[in-house]
Amino acid sequence: MTNAQILAACRSNWEYRGIDDASMREMLDELSAHLEDAEAAGRTAKDVVGGDVRTFAAAWARARAPFPRRLLRTTCIGLYYAGCVLLVPYLIRWTTQLDVSPGNIAFWVVLTVVTVAWELRRGSLGFRRSWAVALVVALPAGILAAWLAGDAPLFTLPLWAPPLLLLPGLPYAVADLRARRRSAA
Repeated sequence: MTNAQILAACRSNWEYRGIDDASMREMLDELSAHLEDAEAAGRTAKDVVGGDVRTFAAAWARARAPFPRRLLRTTCIGLYYAGCVLLVPYLIRWTTQLDVSPGNIAFWVVLTVVTVAWELRRGSLGFRRSWAVALVVALPAGILAAWLAGDAPLFTLPLWAPPLLLLPGLPYAVADLRARRRSAA
């Protein structure tokens, strides 16, 4: 494998494991420096990362960010995305309360499951390209649930609920945005 392929494999693995952008950039810079030093000393990349790049990347991710911390970050970012998505119906309907029906629940659950499954299959949690596929599956599911269970509201969700979901992920989102800006500069 070339150095670029090793770095790409490690980046993909670390994105999948929920390593934050700032830490990932630091780890990639460090690994790149080690690979260049090994190349200058006449050693191969295999001497640095071993026989299996995925195992190397996974071990480094576990050492850098233990599972409980990664789980907390992933949960907070998921809640942040859910809060952002839940704000859309309030803004479209220009209301302070949202009636939640079985069709709404089916649509959002299927949309979330398909998006996460698609992105995990790809090896990242960027939520960028899977929206079209998820919408194609979620829209019929929501319509079918509304047709089978009716359109009567199950409960009403107040406007303060989506911003409450945004709060846990806000520090992570700001930190990732700052890390992207620093790396671009």
